[in-house]
Amino acid sequence: MFESLTKKMAAVAKRMRGETRITEQNSKEMLAEIRYALLEADVALPVVKHFISKLKEKALGQDVYDSLTPGQALIGIVNQELIELLKAEGNTPSFLQITKNEPHITLLTGLQGVGKTTTCGKLAHWISKKRKGKVLLVSCDTQRPAAVAQLKTLADLINTDFFMIEKSIEKDPLEIGKQALRFAKANLYDYMIIDTAGRLSINQEMMTQLKLLSTSMKPSETLFVLDSMQGQTAVEVAKKFHSSIPITGIILTNI
Repeated sequence: MFESLTKKMAAVAKRMRGETRITEQNSKEMLAEIRYALLEADVALPVVKHFISKLKEKALGQDVYDSLTPGQALIGIVNQELIELLKAEGNTPSFLQITKNEPHITLLTGLQGVGKTTTCGKLAHWISKKRKGKVLLVSCDTQRPAAVAQLKTLADLINTDFFMIEKSIEKDPLEIGKQALRFAKANLYDYMIIDTAGRLSINQEMMTQLKLLSTSMKPSETLFVLDSMQGQTAVEVAKKFHSSIPITGIILTNI
């Protein structure tokens, strides 16, 4: 998206030389190109409309500095608005903050094949390196063959602790979560990251199991993992998950 947007803006900016002010007329073509680039990149239409509206509001009538052309000035406004658009809402540093006397529980969810288990390992590695926190990885994925073994292998590779599941509860994700939490509290872990089962599509059984796990564990964060190539369908899937459990963040993967 950004490469396409850059090329389109550069071409139009050249045609705006000689102007001393950004007007509706000389910015019309560039705004149309920006709109096209965003839609081409599968950005949601309501987001595009809001973004273009804000650009027009800030750009029209703005004087141009001696060292800039209207095209360059407009590019600067676009850059600033893109930064604002991509910022986390509220700009509050709440992500992965430790709760006093409790391990910070992060629950990862999503459809099958989007990279949840690998993301668990990456997240644990980032926390141990950047936050210097004591992390426990837990697999509550009792559906996919070898899911537990995969997370255990990742834990070994990044030198992170892994909760070993007893044979008697290996098919019960809710009981696995409860025992893991007791273990995490007893051993003073700062963070507990839980991998959950995915499905090829959304179904009631999956949602019920996930809701029970979320209600029981009361996670500080529930992160929805998505394949970044899904486009607009990802938004609809995220909405359906959010209607069952409160999602606090989204991680995009490129698998």
